[in-house]
Amino acid sequence: MIRKILVANRGEIAIRVMRTCREMDILSVAVFSDADRTSMHVRYADEAYHIGPSPSVESYLNIDRIIDVAKRSGADAIHPGYGFLSENAQFSRRCREEGIIFIGPGPEAISTMGDKITARKTMIQAGIPVVPGTTEKITAENRAVGIIREIGLPVIIKASAGGGGKGMRLVHREEDILSAIRAAKSEAMAAFGDDSVYIEKYISSPHHIEFQILADNHGNVIHLFERECSIQRRHQKVIEETPSPLMTPEVREEMGKHAVAAAKEVNYSGAGTIEFIVDDHLNYFFLEMNTRLQVEHPITERVVGVDLVREQIHIANNQPLTYRQEELYQNGHAIECRIYAEDPDRDFMPSPGLIQHITEPLGFGVRHDGYVYEGFEIPIYYDPLISKLIVWGKNRTETIQRMKRALYAYKITGVKTTIKFLEKIMNAPDFVSGNYNTHFIEKNWDFLTDREKCLGDCMAVAIIAAYYDYMERMKAAQEKTGTGRTTGSWKFCGRKAGMSRY
Repeated sequence: MIRKILVANRGEIAIRVMRTCREMDILSVAVFSDADRTSMHVRYADEAYHIGPSPSVESYLNIDRIIDVAKRSGADAIHPGYGFLSENAQFSRRCREEGIIFIGPGPEAISTMGDKITARKTMIQAGIPVVPGTTEKITAENRAVGIIREIGLPVIIKASAGGGGKGMRLVHREEDILSAIRAAKSEAMAAFGDDSVYIEKYISSPHHIEFQILADNHGNVIHLFERECSIQRRHQKVIEETPSPLMTPEVREEMGKHAVAAAKEVNYSGAGTIEFIVDDHLNYFFLEMNTRLQVEHPITERVVGVDLVREQIHIANNQPLTYRQEELYQNGHAIECRIYAEDPDRDFMPSPGLIQHITEPLGFGVRHDGYVYEGFEIPIYYDPLISKLIVWGKNRTETIQRMKRALYAYKITGVKTTIKFLEKIMNAPDFVSGNYNTHFIEKNWDFLTDREKCLGDCMAVAIIAAYYDYMERMKAAQEKTGTGRTTGSWKFCGRKAGMSRY
């Protein structure tokens, strides 16, 4: 039985895993880089070990150092969280060789589903619908050009070894084909060390819907229904919800069966996600499989009532699933907003820095998975995700209203965040109606970035700020000259404020 788990990750996901460990009376071990020495996950764990400099390649991606800490700490198992080494077949294999339980699938399943070409072939063999496209890796430019012309535009070029939107290019025009191929290959090589790509027919008005699955080591596989993940920016998810407003009971049941079949085809074990592209007519196609826990897993936990990390640990202990498919159902509705330290006014540039103040949203139906605190400095080395805000309601309308309330109550100063941008999304008519796809942000860009005109409140703030600035300068001048004249301040302040609209 597992008695101690090393969490090979950082931030909010490390804390989330450790919370379940504490509930199960399992000791947790944190690892941290130089930049994360004061991170909350280090404080929360039962033990913590330094694993190297701030860059992830020298710390969180260093397999040797993580294995060494697991041995020194006496950890029985390693939970990889998401990102970093979570879908690294070599890491899974190394854990097996060292006699350490890897809380996730075996290296064979990771390799099969991690390579997009192999995954497509495997799904075709399993009888699962796949987007029309190539079933072989392509490295030669002329071969790629020929295939694109054969399939017909529009197409999407993807890195075979890729993920997270890297090495991906959408091509609508004939004259853009060659440059798109070169850009995709170059980015794929830089990100994954492999410039091979594959090509798919582009589905217009696509919806991104994924099914959560759990599989044990005894041949049992279940799905925990779908998540709607179509609100994306640069192929990165921004907001997720479940159930999907697009789905019907009949299509949900059919897709769920295909998700289970996909996991069985690769002898999968653990938690994973089968992702589909769905068109406006509810035709669906296999996209990829994520062989790990997803960022957005909490909304499934809230609606289905299953602790996915607890189930991962049970599976790693070689226990059978504790749920049967017929026992599972969706209760109410849940939405997750990802809160990033980014500046929406500067094309979402990362905004690392010192958290000066934070007020977390509370109340019925609200869950907050975060890791920052007042005085913590968000480092520049990692993904700028601050937290995940999850709300639940008895229906979608109530959930949207509750999310609006929670976002309004969420206050962070010291760094720029996406909170206001997310509030805009909650008020967008297309989102409220549930009539959206992966083009949502592009389609609603003007609405989402519109700034209300500065009215009376803004003017009052400007006057106060100008007055405060003037008084500070007057105070400094008095200290320097020894004079005591302070009259005329409001008159000067009013002149100054009048010259500035904001």
